[in-house]
Amino acid sequence: MASLSLLRQTHFISATLPTRPKPKYASPPGRVQMSLQQNGPTIAVVGVTGAVGQEFLSVLSDRDFPYSSIKMLASKRSAGRHLTFENKDYVVEELTAESFDGVDIALFSAGGSISKKFGPIAVDRGTIVVDNSSAFRMDENVPLVIPEVNPEAMKNIKVGMGKGALIANPNCSTIICLMAATPLHRRAKVLRMVVSTYQAASGAGAAAMEELELQTREVLEGKPPTCNIFNRQYAFNLFSHNAPVLPNGYNEEEMKLVKETRKIWNDKDVKVTATCIRVPVMRAHAESVNLQFENPLDEDTAREILKNAPGVVVIDDRESNNFPTPLEVSNKDDVAVGRIRRDLSQDGNQGLDIFICGDQIRKGAALNAIQIAELLL
Repeated sequence: MASLSLLRQTHFISATLPTRPKPKYASPPGRVQMSLQQNGPTIAVVGVTGAVGQEFLSVLSDRDFPYSSIKMLASKRSAGRHLTFENKDYVVEELTAESFDGVDIALFSAGGSISKKFGPIAVDRGTIVVDNSSAFRMDENVPLVIPEVNPEAMKNIKVGMGKGALIANPNCSTIICLMAATPLHRRAKVLRMVVSTYQAASGAGAAAMEELELQTREVLEGKPPTCNIFNRQYAFNLFSHNAPVLPNGYNEEEMKLVKETRKIWNDKDVKVTATCIRVPVMRAHAESVNLQFENPLDEDTAREILKNAPGVVVIDDRESNNFPTPLEVSNKDDVAVGRIRRDLSQDGNQGLDIFICGDQIRKGAALNAIQIAELLL
């Protein structure tokens, strides 16, 4: 499990290895804790000791999400560990079928195989599952939701409706891209979108974050880098995303962007192509996005649309050459967008180029899931 200091890290290189304290999510002094409420829903966090599981807890606390009880669930290996959440001690429990008895909402981030096994079990027991894996995203019966983009996809699912349900959290790169692209799509209709991603270590989990930090130190000290996660040097390097490559030449990460965009926008005809690259950044993704529109959209109008879009902040200062960076958005809720400019390769105002950065663990995963959970109340 990555320590809080690593998950919260915003600098590429730290002087010393972080300590590994027991995770604590305590209320700041003077703040009245409103989350624990007798009439709130019962919550379970599946994969609580992982990077996203830890961020689930952080976001639940930050947003004062109401709950009457919370279960901390993980693998048999992690069972028995202690977590302190909002000034209360919890023991991590082993995930079993019985874990979901009496649970209203389960937040899953333990990998696709765990979701495929335990997601339907939880639903059968009346739990609403918000799943962060790819297991159910393309199932036509499962809503794939970004709350700022398509909340209507889950409008009939609520806590207290008497039955369970599955809701899928989109892939992190899809969420970050569509947070900025959707407001422009609504105005001018995107016909084609070309995406190049620059993806952080956090997308591969806490172990990848730790290995990036370790490799950085090793390379600077002239030692051979430890290469357990990606089987290659990651520090001071970049490479094609580590997802399996498909027969069509795209990797699975790239095809997630293609397929998920079509489903979320409910537009099977929109043309999407992507190239996904892993870069030595700790926890925030960057994406270069080229958009071709059906209707004209000039850059000034686009900039105003984005300034008013929920969950988006515009950083677009040409004079000082200041635009979004992964460092700047780390541990932040909003997705940042800049480099907003007309695509000179297209006639008139039929195309734009934009550059987007967003925290992969937060809006790219945990925050989006908690926002989905808020819509269930």
